[in-house]
Amino acid sequence: MLIDTHAHLDLDEFRGKVASVISRARQRGVEKIINVGVDPVSSKDSVDLARRYPEIYAAIGMHPEAAGDLNVETRQYLLELADKQKVVAIGEIGLDYYYLKRSSKYSHYPNRQLQMFCFEQMLDLAAEVKLPVIVHCREAEVDTLAILRGYGGTLKGVVHCFSGDLDFANKILDLGLAVSFTGNITYKNNSQIEEVIKKVPLGSIMVETDSPFLAPEQYRGQTNEPAYVMEVAKKIAQIKDISLAEVEIETTKKAKKVFGL
Repeated sequence: MLIDTHAHLDLDEFRGKVASVISRARQRGVEKIINVGVDPVSSKDSVDLARRYPEIYAAIGMHPEAAGDLNVETRQYLLELADKQKVVAIGEIGLDYYYLKRSSKYSHYPNRQLQMFCFEQMLDLAAEVKLPVIVHCREAEVDTLAILRGYGGTLKGVVHCFSGDLDFANKILDLGLAVSFTGNITYKNNSQIEEVIKKVPLGSIMVETDSPFLAPEQYRGQTNEPAYVMEVAKKIAQIKDISLAEVEIETTKKAKKVFGL
């Protein structure tokens, strides 16, 4: 059995289809799904999905793209949501500098200072409610590490959809966090990620889909869904030259430990 530790089944791509998506996932050996919020609305939607479906658990938080919307009211709202049943993490939170390094057409994207403030506020929230974190880091490794180190290893959680190098991975592991991988590890020309997967201990790895994004190679161009997390597990087994059963057992054990499932 597997756990898809990161999906967005609240998005329009899954409207009216969640039950069938869960059914297909169970047929492929996926027993649990963590649905991850990116702002107050999607966080509430995640909580609602978790209430409706036994297989779904919720994470709540403010994605860096929503950093400009953080205020006293939204933080209080998330604090109240954190107390709801089946909320297992604060996420998706973190830093994303990808667009800040591109053209001026992305000037509306929250700047570095806004993102860092929001990230720290969300980490404070996680510490307050004693929940693990789901961290988004895209082209922001230095600041992500600096902020996480400020918590002195007191946080647990995961850097999701990991895209950094082995040095960054080792530093994340040193802080007591895990790393998780999604369908992009099945794409070609992925030597950096393959090196990370090969050398990071299996006990520090989780699997995810980030549905509806990043469908595995054989499904590219289609809507990604939790059933396809099996392809991620297969690729990890191939890269590490171990059995699929071992990947299933260890990644599921890690997810249950981190998120208290």
